[in-house]
Amino acid sequence: MNSSALFLLITGLSLIAYFTGRRQAFSHALQGKLKALPKHYGILTAMWSGIPALLLMLMWIMLQPSYLHQQILHSLPDSIANQSSDTLELYINNINLAIADGSDIDDPIIQKAINGYRQAENNSRYLLTGLVFLLSLSGIIFGLTKKLINIHARISIERAVKGFLVLCSGVAIVTTVGIVLSVLFEALRFFESISFFDFMFGTNWSPQTAIRDDQAGSSGSFGAIPLFVGTMLISAIAMMIAVPVGLLSAIYLSEYATARFRTIAKPTLELLAGIPTVVYGFFAALSVAPFIREAGESIGLSVASESALAAGIVMGVMIIPFVSSLSDDVISAVPQSMRDGSLGLGATKSETIKQVIIPAALPGIVGGVLLAASRAIGETMIVVMAAGLAAKLTANPLDAVTTVTVQIVTLLTGDQEFDSPKTLAAFALGLMLFATTLILNVIALHIVRKYREQYE
Repeated sequence: MNSSALFLLITGLSLIAYFTGRRQAFSHALQGKLKALPKHYGILTAMWSGIPALLLMLMWIMLQPSYLHQQILHSLPDSIANQSSDTLELYINNINLAIADGSDIDDPIIQKAINGYRQAENNSRYLLTGLVFLLSLSGIIFGLTKKLINIHARISIERAVKGFLVLCSGVAIVTTVGIVLSVLFEALRFFESISFFDFMFGTNWSPQTAIRDDQAGSSGSFGAIPLFVGTMLISAIAMMIAVPVGLLSAIYLSEYATARFRTIAKPTLELLAGIPTVVYGFFAALSVAPFIREAGESIGLSVASESALAAGIVMGVMIIPFVSSLSDDVISAVPQSMRDGSLGLGATKSETIKQVIIPAALPGIVGGVLLAASRAIGETMIVVMAAGLAAKLTANPLDAVTTVTVQIVTLLTGDQEFDSPKTLAAFALGLMLFATTLILNVIALHIVRKYREQYE
């Protein structure tokens, strides 16, 4: 059986286990021996039948490619297996292509390996199907014994669900730690070649280096200050557009707009978040950037064809829904009693919004602004198409600049060796970007805690 059919088999046996376990629990319920509802014993029986079989199937699927790869290696003659890794990899690639096509090959060595692979794969499927069926059936049999009836089924189910939730949380934590450690490890390799202070405080970014000794090329310059300044410049322009427009839109939708207008305007505004960033990039490069250049030249300003202002404006429009939608939700969640109390004391509606509602909703508003800021800092496509790739140290929004994320993509594009400072610089930039986001989170958490204590 393939994986889909095997999953359906496990599901079917679990359903059988549920109904049989519940039916047996009903018979014991007449004698007053149950410690939980019959459906709980049905669920517990289904768990004993389905979960071990499902875990076995997942482990088998993860380990099967390695097993089949070893079968291919064992089927090759010693004259090929002892050759260089490149030649051996070429044979294995040809075998994998032939297996994927389902065709036969004239080469008897490759054909023998294909036949061995197919035989091993069929045996693996048959063995897995038999083991899964036996394991599920054993779970049903165990569920029908008196041992399971004597268990408090509801508590056992709650413990199992709690364990599953803890496992999911652990996976998220381990994944985060793994990402941080992988980036940190590669960044430390970079700092072995390039000084940390030269990277953090250097003002010239030119990562082109000669990969081999016999190549001509620059030794590279890795001063990241122009990248940080460009990132902050574009993000600041975007936030200056997104925060006022998004916050004022949220205030209007939650406090002033009619219900009919709100049902139309809010989904329309949130559509901006669903537009692909490449579309925003086209819009910035083909419409906004030429308009800014022509407008600047009409009043005597020198405007680059790709500018930070164009990228920042379009990026600000893109992240408006992140501010407006979250702010609207938290403003609407402010208790009506706070509004009534303020109005009852003689405050106007605008005074109530400014002095009561906004401070009470500030933790959620800060969260929305933080999410928008993180989205702006991590944006790549709009910057590539509208701001360019020039690492220029400038605070002029009319110049072409680049950002950290754009340079990370540029450094890792194409065939690269992860042994040169040029490629490892991408991990150092990623580490700095992670640290910046972490600092923003700490600041936002401090603000949230401060105002939450005041208004809870």
